[in-house]
Amino acid sequence: MSFLIEYLPLILFFTVYKFVDIFWATGVLIVASLIQVTHQYFTKGEVAKRHWIFLAIAIILGGMTILFHDEQFIKWKATIVYAILGSALIVSKYLFNKNLVKTALEGVLSSVAEKEQNQNQNQNQNQITLPEKDCDQLNLFWSVLFFFIAALNIYVAYNFSLDFWVNFKVFGLIGLTFVALLFTMFKIQKYLPED
Repeated sequence: MSFLIEYLPLILFFTVYKFVDIFWATGVLIVASLIQVTHQYFTKGEVAKRHWIFLAIAIILGGMTILFHDEQFIKWKATIVYAILGSALIVSKYLFNKNLVKTALEGVLSSVAEKEQNQNQNQNQNQITLPEKDCDQLNLFWSVLFFFIAALNIYVAYNFSLDFWVNFKVFGLIGLTFVALLFTMFKIQKYLPED
């Protein structure tokens, strides 16, 4: 269910685009992003920063797309989002000495270990800690990937048809992210508990 909520704006954007047009799809994207933020606030008591960023960019660029009746604005959304994500990883690491990829991975892995611990009533499981070297490499990998996606999105947006760009945005970007997640899991799997 959380996967559906996470990708609901994108799924609805794609569906409405296929049946109506880019402008209605953009309006639905804005509304779905608002629903996503509202749902997260009322179910978890807080909203992830990335959802606030996605919502703000959807409102600004989506609003301009609808107001000026020009799809060029919405095409920049993915580029801006991925450039912000790539920049956040670089800035947090090299200016604040905080590896966001390490923080995220250890949080997810510790959450999974805690769930297993609660199910097994086994109190011997510890917090999972990943080596700095591997996490630094993953942080660099993800930041480079985000900048690559940002550039690729603009290239596709201006060199291919609107239909091709929408398909790339939905399936291409999700596919690239999935492959990157598989690479990340392969890189850290040797540090995971055997069970």
